[in-house]
Amino acid sequence: MKVALSTSVIQRGRSGIATYVFGLLGGFRRIQAGVDLHLIGLAEDRPLFEPWLDRCHWVELPESLRPAVRNVAWHQTGLRGLLRRGKFDVLHIPSYRRAVWNPPCAGVVTVHDLAAFQLAGKYDAARMAYGRHVVPRLLRSADVLTTVSQATADDLELFCGIPGRDVQVIWNGLDHEQFHPPEPAALRERLSRIWPSGKPYLIYIARLEHPAKNHIRLFEAFESVVQQGHPGLQLVIGGADWHGAEAIHRRLEASPCRDRIHHLGFVDKADLPFWYAGAQALVFPSLFEGFGFPPLEAMACGCPVISSTEGSLDEILGPSAIRIRARDTRDISLGIQQLLGLAPEERSQRIRDGQTHAAQFTWEANARETLRCYLLASARRDKTCP
Repeated sequence: MKVALSTSVIQRGRSGIATYVFGLLGGFRRIQAGVDLHLIGLAEDRPLFEPWLDRCHWVELPESLRPAVRNVAWHQTGLRGLLRRGKFDVLHIPSYRRAVWNPPCAGVVTVHDLAAFQLAGKYDAARMAYGRHVVPRLLRSADVLTTVSQATADDLELFCGIPGRDVQVIWNGLDHEQFHPPEPAALRERLSRIWPSGKPYLIYIARLEHPAKNHIRLFEAFESVVQQGHPGLQLVIGGADWHGAEAIHRRLEASPCRDRIHHLGFVDKADLPFWYAGAQALVFPSLFEGFGFPPLEAMACGCPVISSTEGSLDEILGPSAIRIRARDTRDISLGIQQLLGLAPEERSQRIRDGQTHAAQFTWEANARETLRCYLLASARRDKTCP
């Protein structure tokens, strides 16, 4: 089976969709998937895919197609010719914003979230309009739709009128070779370099996006916790700037706890397990998630989790996470204080429960289900073609 996987929406590897694409490729490798996989990607992204190019073909696009509008237009026009010339059996689009109307081969589209429907101001006006009014029509022409959570499948039915029975729910996986508790000596050595102060800290890993990622309420909750008396406690936020980041930076600079809040920028993948393992807790007050990688990554690394229940989070996180109401600053503060006040044995039990829960999410399982969807899409297209 000859499959084209569009990869031009990975935002230089710094997005949840990038994590999904790389995880899926790793899963295909581990299960030795029998597909002739062609990666369609932008020229400057090629080095990111080197680990898989011994098993996949690279189809390079010019950097002129990186801007969103040009990229969307190319998916509806130039991609068709590429698929016809290459005689592809299946096209897999890993982001609904690049869904193709009636492609010339079987089409699989993965929908991560419908944030444009759930959060006002999530994107600029043009992207919001495209997501709300154009994309639902494009999705209906796919042979198979997959989502990364039941919550997103429910949203497809609610907002796009696509029945749940027509959607394949395939949970994302975790890279357990990367996300696991570090050896104590290795943890001490790495933290001495990346966190030389050695002070206790809470961590939030999410791109700086306002209002969706809810940083400002987190700052307010942290300030309240500090006032309640936690000398030395720090807050570490990691993530690249995104829509609305300027509002987050302004609020951070104005915070009375400014010297306790540390912005790391985009966190190197190799450092993430150590940041998680060294933290008192991951606090994840996001207003909406289609899946939610960081809380599961933190659990796998032995870090307790405090999380909102928005979007898919209640579905994905299991019983070990402390739940908070994302729009209630006081509740975020109470969740942090609850975690900090746990007895050592209760904290250890939450950590063990989190690790057990996170272990069920694997890219091998995701890859097997995705391969099944390729076969299903191909079979459905064969039935509709003369």
